[in-house]
Amino acid sequence: MKLAALTLAAFAVLSAPAMAKVPLEDNQHITDSLMAGRVADVIRSTCPSISARMVTAYSKLEDLKKYAVDQGYTEAEVKAFLKDKSQKDRIKALAADYLAKAGAVEGDVESYCVAGRAEIDKGTLAGSMLRSWK
Repeated sequence: MKLAALTLAAFAVLSAPAMAKVPLEDNQHITDSLMAGRVADVIRSTCPSISARMVTAYSKLEDLKKYAVDQGYTEAEVKAFLKDKSQKDRIKALAADYLAKAGAVEGDVESYCVAGRAEIDKGTLAGSMLRSWK
């Protein structure tokens, strides 16, 4: 009797439809990672004493693509998502909000340098993609 119940339970689990994956834009890890990349890019392009660790940044992007594929997204879905203008705009807006909360003020170059050095010091994902010369 226990074997029959166990067999039925296993069959029910195995025959249940797989959970549908969430849209890429709703995957928090992907959003956070792309936002961190944008934060790092804005900092390095604004602050003259901070540069990008380009190999690290490229490696992180490749890791993120692999993560997405491992989550069940196709390479075509990932590529389309990364090229989508509305998604790029969404990530830019999230990064701008993040930078503002970190004290970066548009037009104040040093505030971006301070924010960038803080990211580096805290060991954030954005900070791991940056190098400070000060």
